[in-house]
Amino acid sequence: MGKTEKYDHMKLIRQYAGGHKNLITLGRALAALSAVLTLIPYFLLWRIIKVAVDGEDAGQINGYAWGAVALIVGALLLYIAALLCTHITAFRAQANMRSSLMRRILTLPLGIFDEDGTGKIRRIVNDSTAATETYIAHTMPDKTVAAVTPVGLLVLVFAFNWKIGLLCMIPAVIGFCCMMTMMGKGMQEKMKEYQDALDTMSSEATEYVRGVPVVKTFGQTVHSFKRFKDCIDGFGKWATDYTLMLRFPMTGFMTCVNAIFAFIVIAAFVVSKDGVSNADILNIMYYIIITPLITIALTKIAYSGEAEMTLIDALKRVDRIMEIEPLAESSNGQKPKDSGIELKDVSYRYKDATRDAVQKVSISIKPGEHIALVGPSGSGKTTIAELVVRFFDVTEGTIEIGGVNVKEMTSAELMDRISFVFQDSRLIKKSILDNVRLSKPEATETEVMEALQKAQCMDIIEKLPQGIHTVIGEKGTYLSGGEQQRITIARAVLKDAPILILDEATAFADPDNEAKVQAAFEELAKNKTLIMIAHRLSTVVNADKIFVMDDGKCTESGTHEELIKQNGLYAKMFDEYTRSIEWKVGA
Repeated sequence: MGKTEKYDHMKLIRQYAGGHKNLITLGRALAALSAVLTLIPYFLLWRIIKVAVDGEDAGQINGYAWGAVALIVGALLLYIAALLCTHITAFRAQANMRSSLMRRILTLPLGIFDEDGTGKIRRIVNDSTAATETYIAHTMPDKTVAAVTPVGLLVLVFAFNWKIGLLCMIPAVIGFCCMMTMMGKGMQEKMKEYQDALDTMSSEATEYVRGVPVVKTFGQTVHSFKRFKDCIDGFGKWATDYTLMLRFPMTGFMTCVNAIFAFIVIAAFVVSKDGVSNADILNIMYYIIITPLITIALTKIAYSGEAEMTLIDALKRVDRIMEIEPLAESSNGQKPKDSGIELKDVSYRYKDATRDAVQKVSISIKPGEHIALVGPSGSGKTTIAELVVRFFDVTEGTIEIGGVNVKEMTSAELMDRISFVFQDSRLIKKSILDNVRLSKPEATETEVMEALQKAQCMDIIEKLPQGIHTVIGEKGTYLSGGEQQRITIARAVLKDAPILILDEATAFADPDNEAKVQAAFEELAKNKTLIMIAHRLSTVVNADKIFVMDDGKCTESGTHEELIKQNGLYAKMFDEYTRSIEWKVGA
């Protein structure tokens, strides 16, 4: 790792630490002083052994021993003080990182969560900030100790018998060289691959858990989710290859750091050939005691190097989120004159995709008109809806609402104009009242009740123990998919935006709920511009206009009757749909 890169990650840490950044310097200084005090008792130990071997006044031993105890206690207290400083800084840095990330995430286009996956983003927010906290709190003082200790050890090793000291350093130097082969740019890249694999597994695991009910219903296994299984298998292969790649340098490192004692034995054998003096006995005993410190110091350096690579990768992941630019916000904030929508030669390509998901699509929707987007899966229907609500910005072309380019509207104005009912309804763990109020926080209970009534939700409210004040997910209170959908429709009713987008909003509703959801939609869509995305073609036959999407292009448009007469893709889809709903068991 280069000097500039090291400076950069320390600079970032100090930025996130804010007013507590000076505690890092203080903590490292205290840790360094603690390391020095820890080594001095080994000199006193040499003095104690010398007194015993040379037969000097044994009364001196008490003074040396108590001095060593005082130094060790002092070193321990200094190290605790160092940890206190780094922990305070670490908690502050982690809090600032998470706050900065969440503030940035709140400004990002919603499409980012579809492209990168909520599991991956969640892991960056949680795990990357936790890795930074661990590094500052624990690794930084340990790394300082690991840097100071070898310098002090070199003095202790060579001060008493340089020949034996030199022998001790041979395996230490070889071990250090082995350790360095496990670091550097190549290993940093491997660390990135490792974290990427974990991110992918986290994202796929989130999707898998969401689909567990389907898997269990049909008696399937994890193999039903091929992407999840493939990423687990891929991670397993990567981990095996990584382990095999490191087996020789790791074996060499562990062998060398644990072979220092063997070199002491060799030194003792060489010394004893010409007779053994008291000084030889003193030095051999002393080096037997002190050499394990070399092993500990090298091991700490190795672990601190790995922790630093993890930190750098974590900070780069945080930076990737922070570097994503929010959608450009208009300074003048033009207001549309009505709720008409115009798509002009709109194209969009997802990140890392090789072709456009939507290609040169032009659609005109008059104020108050109800239109439907239909087509095979992956034809671009949802992408068009998300572009209208500006989850992404178009790659080419323009989208206008009421004659105003959506890019020239403030995000608040755009959100006020549009209600979006998703296929996958999400309720937060709060009361029904709070869930509905998400679309209009200042709404009164009376307004919320009116919205719930229009959304056909009264049967839900009546069966709940505390009515609209019942907390979803608490004390066994849960709602079915269709019931959750109706609550989200109540949100849209309460918001009362002039433009309504329904994305497969009845896909998971049972027959009873579907009838109520459809009734709720009829109430909700009155006097509004409606864009409806549907696979159930029976729900779109009364639309003012139907646009047929195929492979990212709008290939047909017209009323239901006009499209049937054209005998194109829509007619074929409607024929297949009609036959599917007429199918009966045993027919």
